[in-house]
Amino acid sequence: MLITSTAFQQNGYIPSKYTCDGINHNPPLTFSKVPENAQSLVLIVEDPDAPSKVFTHWLIYNMPPSTLQILENQVPSNSAQGMTDFGKAGYGGPCPPSGTHRYFFKLFALGTRLNLPNGVSKEDVQEAMKAYILESTEIVGLYEKKE
Repeated sequence: MLITSTAFQQNGYIPSKYTCDGINHNPPLTFSKVPENAQSLVLIVEDPDAPSKVFTHWLIYNMPPSTLQILENQVPSNSAQGMTDFGKAGYGGPCPPSGTHRYFFKLFALGTRLNLPNGVSKEDVQEAMKAYILESTEIVGLYEKKE
């Protein structure tokens, strides 16, 4: 399984357009080689370099396994979004207080759909999906806040 973006390369810088310094839209993402037996996809975007904890920037679950891309500023139809550490569902772009941070866009193929409502926490999603992960992949983008 593979996740890529036309906005940034692996370990490359995320354009400011997709951050709190820009219009804060999600970058476009493309998925390929999803396992044939997948029943749903989960996307978790997080910053492990945040000062107090791993900071959740975006959480989408129950994406149809046929989802091949997420376009800029869009959420795949028939998907659910969970709570981010910004206190809301939906994408919240990179916005580090200082220095360069890494942003992990993690894609999981699951052998089930999760029986969860919209707006649950990352911990709820991770607990519900842990026994059903078929495959996972990630792309890492970097961002340094402008002064």
